[in-house]
Amino acid sequence: MAIPTTNTPLAAPSGSVSSNRAALTVVTTLFFVWGFVTALNDVLVPHFKAIFGLKYAGASLIQTFFFAGYFIFSIPAAKLIDKAGYKKTMVVGVIVMAGAALLFIPCASVASYPLFLAALVVLACGITALQVAANAYVAVLGPPETSSSRLNLAQAFNSLGTTIAPWLGAAFILSAHENPDALTSLSGAALKAYQIQEASSVKIPYLLIGVILILLAISIAMFKLPPLPGAERKGKIPGESIWKHPQLVLGAVGIFVYVGAEVSIGSYLINYFSQANIGNISEIAAAKYVSLYWGGAMVGRFIGSALLQKFRTGTILGLAAIASCLLVTTSILTLGHMAMYSIILVGLFNSVMFPSIFTMGIAELGPLTGDGSGLLVMAIVGGALIPLAQGRLADMIGLHHAFILPAVCYLYIIHYAFRGSRPVPVTQAA
Repeated sequence: MAIPTTNTPLAAPSGSVSSNRAALTVVTTLFFVWGFVTALNDVLVPHFKAIFGLKYAGASLIQTFFFAGYFIFSIPAAKLIDKAGYKKTMVVGVIVMAGAALLFIPCASVASYPLFLAALVVLACGITALQVAANAYVAVLGPPETSSSRLNLAQAFNSLGTTIAPWLGAAFILSAHENPDALTSLSGAALKAYQIQEASSVKIPYLLIGVILILLAISIAMFKLPPLPGAERKGKIPGESIWKHPQLVLGAVGIFVYVGAEVSIGSYLINYFSQANIGNISEIAAAKYVSLYWGGAMVGRFIGSALLQKFRTGTILGLAAIASCLLVTTSILTLGHMAMYSIILVGLFNSVMFPSIFTMGIAELGPLTGDGSGLLVMAIVGGALIPLAQGRLADMIGLHHAFILPAVCYLYIIHYAFRGSRPVPVTQAA
């Protein structure tokens, strides 16, 4: 007979409350790190667009290649959790990230856009392992009724990383000497020398990131994280499959469109704000406004963590998606400061979406939690495809009106929040 699996195994990880809090603190540092590294892509988009003479679609390949890594490596990361556990998967992820960051140095030395894209895929491989392991680990490290609140709190520190990164990226990577006219006035060896000079600005930032990541990997390896036996899969479960859980499958679509919308907006804000009819400011100044977008997500996650202890996750998610859709639409229909600040404010409401969709998606999966996490993180590939689609749309109708694509994405999230997120428990043979 089939017996529904309850949340009980997930609510009883080994270790005391104090050890769980210590583990949560340690794992939260990983959220900050991958948020910081991911947000630097928003600086690389206009930087490489300028020095390699790219159109919007070509520059969006930075996000396409980076987030394609999630699609490629999510399931292998979930299998690694099954074999090695959550902690070792996190350590492997950090080490791979460190290696990828150091790859930016030779890429900059030859100023090769394809090599930079390859390094971004490797970087995404490491972050994928962290995302699959750390998101699921935090979600099940404690009572299930506070799962969304707990993950929102951890994701708030992810947003702290995304808030700081554009400021530092603008200071150390974007160059006041970038000159698009040089791409037409220079040729041959002179052009290549110019590109190498401008690309070299990424060397010191990514060298420091690589060193910090190596030290972090050592620290995580030495720390004793509490095991989560109720969320770890031991062999196959007869008759069970992640595809039998609609809240998970529909949640994967939700993650796809949410990440796609969030990354699309973040990727083009610098170019958007520098347009004459929107902000009419320099790209370096615009990069600092991008920090407000990600900073809104940080503030919203701290607020969301508190609200989710009192209100249903689906209700908070649905209201946030409605607000985001209305704000993007407002930006499309207006100009100047109204268009700028309405799109920046979207970050505040984006805040609760990923952790809420994630926890609703893996709800009551029991030992399938790791595999479910892998599927949800695979769906982050939306960050690869939707920005590319928006880039192509921007080349056709202009960047201003191309933001209609993220607005449509939020409509699906509204549907998932109110109708598509009802869980189906795991069943096990008696």
